[in-house]
Amino acid sequence: MNIKHLLFSILVSCTTTAVAQETFCFGTNANPDGVKFEVDSKGFIIGGKHVLPVMGEIHYARVPEKDWQREVQKMKAGGITILSTYVFWIHHEEEEGKWDWSGNKNLRKFIEVCQKEQMPVVLRIGPFCHGEVYQGGFPTWLADKAQSNPKQYKLRSQAPGFMEATHNLYNNIFAQVNGLLWKQGGPIVGVQIENECRGPWSYYMALKDMAVEAGFDTPFYTRTGWPKLNGNEEFGKLLPLYGDYADGFWDRVLTDMPGDYKNAFIMKDTRLSAVIATEALGNNQSTEMSTIDLSYPYLTCELGGGMMPSYHRRINMSGREVKPLTICKLGSGSNLPGYYMYHGGTNPYNPKHTMAETQATSVTNYNDMPHMTYDFQTLLGEMGQPNPVSWNESRLLHQFLADWGEELSQMDVDTLSEHYARRGSFEFFNDYVRILNEGGQSYVTPRNWPVANGVTIDWATGEPFCKADGCIYFIEFPQRTDKAKLIPFGGRVPSLSINGKVINGKLDKPFKAAGMTFCFLSREKAHTAYKIGDKLYYSDGILYQDGNRIMEETWKTLPTKVNYVLTKEHGGLREIKMGSQKVAAQPTEEDFGKAATWVISNLNELNENLDLYLQISYRGDVARIYADGQLVEDNFWNGKPMLVRLSDLVGKRVELKILPLGKDYPIYLQKEQKAELDKAPNGILLSLDGIQVIERQTNAIE
Repeated sequence: MNIKHLLFSILVSCTTTAVAQETFCFGTNANPDGVKFEVDSKGFIIGGKHVLPVMGEIHYARVPEKDWQREVQKMKAGGITILSTYVFWIHHEEEEGKWDWSGNKNLRKFIEVCQKEQMPVVLRIGPFCHGEVYQGGFPTWLADKAQSNPKQYKLRSQAPGFMEATHNLYNNIFAQVNGLLWKQGGPIVGVQIENECRGPWSYYMALKDMAVEAGFDTPFYTRTGWPKLNGNEEFGKLLPLYGDYADGFWDRVLTDMPGDYKNAFIMKDTRLSAVIATEALGNNQSTEMSTIDLSYPYLTCELGGGMMPSYHRRINMSGREVKPLTICKLGSGSNLPGYYMYHGGTNPYNPKHTMAETQATSVTNYNDMPHMTYDFQTLLGEMGQPNPVSWNESRLLHQFLADWGEELSQMDVDTLSEHYARRGSFEFFNDYVRILNEGGQSYVTPRNWPVANGVTIDWATGEPFCKADGCIYFIEFPQRTDKAKLIPFGGRVPSLSINGKVINGKLDKPFKAAGMTFCFLSREKAHTAYKIGDKLYYSDGILYQDGNRIMEETWKTLPTKVNYVLTKEHGGLREIKMGSQKVAAQPTEEDFGKAATWVISNLNELNENLDLYLQISYRGDVARIYADGQLVEDNFWNGKPMLVRLSDLVGKRVELKILPLGKDYPIYLQKEQKAELDKAPNGILLSLDGIQVIERQTNAIE
C-alpha cells in the first residue's frame, strides 16, 4: 500500500498516514453512481483522477436570484471547477426564530442551480463568517444576548446558549440542502467550519460534531489556516486551507503596500500569510509552518481575486495582481487556487441598518464598508461584469490547469527562490509586485516536458494554454513595459525546442513539429479564445455554455443620453470623526444633508426589455443613489466609476448624492487619485463627470 497517497475514507473509517502517524476522518466520499471525491496528501481526486481544481467564491444572497444560473455558467467559463459560498446567519435569521430562505436568500435553489451546472460546492456555514457583513454575520439579537449575558451567549465560544443557537443554525441550513450532498447525488462536497479563528480546538470539534449531527456528511471538512491555532489540534479532523492578498482594506495605515503585502508576490516555502486580518491579528503574525501542517495538501481558499475599498483605505485594484498571486502559489506547491472573491455582489437592503461591516457595532467593528456594493474589484464584478485583465489572464491559466493539472498536481517543488520555482516539467516566474514593480511579469513555461510519446519539449517561448482542435496551443510571453530582458529565447518569435531541435513558427499560425501540431497565440488573440469541448472559439465578449448552446455576453456603452440636474450644491466639508478602531468613520445619513444632489430623469424612456446599467463617473468622497428615498447603491471613491442596475431605478424618483472630499481627510488614496485631490480648487474635490448607459447583451451564437 502506498501510504504517502492514502485517501481519506468515510467518517466511520479513518486512515493513517506514515508522515504524522495520525488519522484523516472525513465523511462519505462516494455519490450514488460510485464516483468518489477524495483527498490525498497532494490534493483532490475525482472519479479516480488526480485534478488540480480552481475554486471561486460567490455569495448567493448578494446576487439576484434570476442571475444565478448565468453567473455560475460564466464562472465555469472562467475555469472555476469548485464553487464556495458563505451562509450568512444574519441574512436568514435577522429576527430570532424567523427564518428567511426566499428570493436571493434561497440557498436550496442556488445549490440546485450548481447541481444542474455540475459545479461542486463548498459551504462555509459559520457560525462566524466575516465576509464584510454586519457583525460578521451574527444577528443583532444574538450579539445583544452575548453582551447582556456573556456567560451563556459569549460569541465564538462553547457557552451553552451560543452553542444551542449555532446548533439551530446548522439544523436550519441542513434542512435547506438535505438531498443535495455529494453522497445524495448533489454537488456539496465540503463544509467549512468557522472562519479566521484561533480556537480553542475543542470549539472547532464541538462545531464539527454539531455539523455532522445535523446531517452534513461530506467528503471533507475545512478550516481557514489562519490564524495559527493555539495548540491541541487533532490531525486530520479539519483540512486547513490558506490564502494571501495583494493589499488589504483592513490595514490601519494610510500608505502603499504596508507590512508584508509584497511577500504575496514571491515564491515561498510557507503557506501562512502575515497580511490577512491584520486589524484583528496584528502585523507580526508568524508564518512558520509545523511539520504537522506540512503533512496536509497545500490548498487555498482566499487568494485575493480583488479587494474592497474601505472608507479609510481606498484601494484601487487593476486586475494585474491576480495572475501573479496564483503563479506564486502554484510555483510554491499549491494544488488548489481558491479565489476570494471571484464574483462580486450587492448587500441585501435593510431599513434598520447597513448590512455591511462597520465600526459602529459591538462585533466585527474594524472597518467601515460601503452599505450596498460588494463589487470587490474582482474577476467578475458586482453585476457580473468582467475585469478585462484579471478575467482573461486568469482563465487562460485555469485552462492550462484543466488540461495539464493532473500531471502538475503530482510534481513536487524541486527549485525555489523568490522569483523562480520549478515543479517537475514546469517553471514558474514572477517579478511583478503591485505598485512596487508594476513593470514585472509572471508566467509558467515548460522545461524538459514529455508532452507525448517520445516527444519532449525542452523549452518554449510561451505559456502552455490548452489542447484543442488536434493542436497544442501556447500563448506568447507577456511583454515587459520596462523593456528589460525577460526571456532567454528571443522576443515575440514563437519557438520550441523539441528533442534538442529548435523550431520557429509565426504567431497565430499552426505549424508542424515532431509529428504534432502547435500554435502560438498572440496575447491579444488568446484573450478572445475560449476552449469549449475540444474546440477553440473566439469572441471579444464572454463565451459560456448554457446546456447545448454557446452564449456570448458583451458589455457596450449606448449612445443614449441621461438627463441629470443639479438641485442642490454641496454644503462644505463635513467633520471627520474617528471610529471605534481609530480610523476615519464613514459619513452618516445626516452627513448627506451636505451632499451635492442631482435628480436623474428620463430613465423611464429606456427600453425595459434590455439589461441596462448606469455608469456614473464622479470625483468626491462618497456617492449614493436613492430611488424613492431608498438607498440602492453607494460607492467610496477610489478613481473608478460606480455601476447601478437600471431595474432598481425605473419608475422612481432617482437622486444622486455626492459628498465632497477634503485634502486633509485621514484616508488612503493611491497616487493617481491623490494627485487629483492635490490639484482640486480650495482643497475640495467634487465633480460629476458623466453618466453613461451600459447594456449587457446576451446572445446564442451556436
